[in-house]
Amino acid sequence: MAKHGKSHGKPLGIDIGGSGIKGAPVDLKKGDLAQDRLKILTPKPATPDAVADVVDQIVDHFADVTGDSPIGVTVPAVVVRGTVLSAANIDPTWIDTDAEALIKEHTGREVTLLNDADAAGLAEMYYGAAKGVNGLVILTTLGTGIGSALINDGRLVPNSELGHLEIDGHDAEDRAASSAKDRDELSWDEYVERLQVYYDTVEKLFTPDLIIVGGGISKDAPKFLPKLKLRAPIVPAQLRNQAGIIGAAHLAVDLSKG
Repeated sequence: MAKHGKSHGKPLGIDIGGSGIKGAPVDLKKGDLAQDRLKILTPKPATPDAVADVVDQIVDHFADVTGDSPIGVTVPAVVVRGTVLSAANIDPTWIDTDAEALIKEHTGREVTLLNDADAAGLAEMYYGAAKGVNGLVILTTLGTGIGSALINDGRLVPNSELGHLEIDGHDAEDRAASSAKDRDELSWDEYVERLQVYYDTVEKLFTPDLIIVGGGISKDAPKFLPKLKLRAPIVPAQLRNQAGIIGAAHLAVDLSKG
């Protein structure tokens, strides 16, 4: 179980991914990491208990900086009141697990669990491309799959899962995730054609005021975003791969005040 250091410290954000589990203390004033991230390979199999053990290692590693501050944890899954309800990109044993309670039991800390794209959306809202934007903002993360976050007038609508829209008989992420570009060896122009179909559908359904594109591929934004023809502005995420950690820590502090 995690050691208790100082009674107050920086909040900790932890991002559980398919290949790695990353964590860092967060400076909420700056919207940045307070120390370098620690990354530990995701255990195989990535059962809830095995992953919670790794989370505990990360909590222990940063105990001197974080004290007994709350921790925010992201998972690539639907999360309702701390319970994981889907497992598209994680071990199926997570389904119906009260992961918030499990991680609290392992770490001895207050825990807030949320979807990874929702955490990234919150980070972009507080510190990045969505800061100060009124109306509906949709963040999509293009990676192994497509994650999404809906933020309307500064409020998160959780678990939107817009990567699983059915478009032309396909699960959207099977055609338009960045993994599909690699798998099908698409040129940028060929990939843009698929993204155009995807974002046209998102616009038709939601009429967003701003679309933000995150995920590792966002570093190549100049190669594809300017080629998309949409009504709403479409811009790259600003916080890149730190967004999940920062958004999770921010929400954990917010909820601990309530």
